[in-house]
Amino acid sequence: MVTRVTTVAFQGIEAVPVDVQAHIAPGLAALVLVGLPDKAVRESGERVRAALTASGLGLPPKRITINLAPADLPKEGSHYDLPIALALMGALGAIPQDALEGYVALGELGLDGRLAHVGGVLPAAMAASAKGMGIICPQISGSEAAWAGEDVDIIAADSLIALVNHLTGHQLQARPQPARQLVAPGDLPDLVDVRGQAVARRALEVAAAGGHNMLMVGPPGAGKSMLAARLPSILPPLSARELLDISMIQSIAGELADGALSDRRPFRAPHHSASMAALVGGGLKVRPGEASLAHNGVLFLDELPEFAPNVLDSLRQPLESGETVIARANARVSYPSRFQLIAAMNPCKCGMAGTPGHSCKRGAACAGDYQARVSGPFLDRIDIRIDVPAVSAVDMIGSGGVAESSVDVAKRVAAARERQHRRFAGAGHARILTNAAAPASLIEKLVEPDRESQSLLLQAAERFNLSARAYHRVLKVARTLADLAGSDKVARPHIAEALSYRLSFGAG
Repeated sequence: MVTRVTTVAFQGIEAVPVDVQAHIAPGLAALVLVGLPDKAVRESGERVRAALTASGLGLPPKRITINLAPADLPKEGSHYDLPIALALMGALGAIPQDALEGYVALGELGLDGRLAHVGGVLPAAMAASAKGMGIICPQISGSEAAWAGEDVDIIAADSLIALVNHLTGHQLQARPQPARQLVAPGDLPDLVDVRGQAVARRALEVAAAGGHNMLMVGPPGAGKSMLAARLPSILPPLSARELLDISMIQSIAGELADGALSDRRPFRAPHHSASMAALVGGGLKVRPGEASLAHNGVLFLDELPEFAPNVLDSLRQPLESGETVIARANARVSYPSRFQLIAAMNPCKCGMAGTPGHSCKRGAACAGDYQARVSGPFLDRIDIRIDVPAVSAVDMIGSGGVAESSVDVAKRVAAARERQHRRFAGAGHARILTNAAAPASLIEKLVEPDRESQSLLLQAAERFNLSARAYHRVLKVARTLADLAGSDKVARPHIAEALSYRLSFGAG
């Protein structure tokens, strides 16, 4: 007789059903796993054997075959431990076979029979909910699974013994409740700490309001990293849909602490030594990279030219499409990657080009060679480029007055985003939330600059040789500036300011 338990394999954030089949037959004592298991899955045989023994159930000296179907789908990860153990327990009569029907099971087993957390519980629970099934998972992952909905039957136990007691009706486990990690605005770095830099603060507000990519260029100590770190404090909290989207990715990556979901947008700041696989995803198990983990949030690249050029250029696809596609010989995986890119760099290798009273030893080549490490096509995808000069002593002693706090700026950002949401919803594009995410054809219809503004834009396009992409990105920034001003129409001042942000660092 064959006992079956349903589990899942992960392709990106999609959970694909896998049928775990256990068969016990006379023959030489052995435990054989088939169905394209990786090393972690093959090793599960020994973990399952030890866990069953620790739970008081030894395997018989017979030939035991575990088949993971479909056989042509690669199986990766330690979450197959629990479904394999349950299938064997069903085959041995330790639990009723019908008790496992209608459930998706996943979890890692310790040698003492305890269940450990595994990544991907939330996508698995969402997939189970879509099929009208329940889920069996470790107790520590129960609050994560509970986000799939109140109608999903969840069994979350801390050990095999506790799970058996529940399935046999001897000691029922309470249904876990979803956990949420609330981050108060005061817990985030505040813009009130930034002295001076009025232009940079304004550009940061515009970037936050429209979801625009931004590049800051300035000498060391000017406050570029400080400004970037304070961007999350002025961004609106995640919506319910955005929260689930990013949490699915974090679950696959195993980055949901105690199964708690946070309403704050992710802020990822990888070191400039990061590899292409670390930044966009990949590796042996095609895991999500920093670009996907920053989905619906911020990806901050400090010391931009120090990143390998091919690593930076690998971001061009997700910057344009909002999706990272990783193709391998045996797999093609897609992760959502609609992030807001914030980058910072020095103007030259020595860092002081353009600073009054300083001259680079290598002359103009110092800045030219350093800036050339960032390709033109990559720069073309950045909406706002600003110079961040060194902070003066007057700014540091605070003679300019008290700076505006993040709370005040966040209110204007939230109002601008609400205007955008209503506009896109009225145009039949409710899934588009920011101007930066709008397609070019839609932004042309929604902006419609007047004749004077159109003339200014065309003159700038011809003079500075703006690409078609740059032209539309200027329109998007101008639309955001109008939203911040509470204007339904994009006027000449909005176009002029948008162009100033576009042309601050090179042209086009």
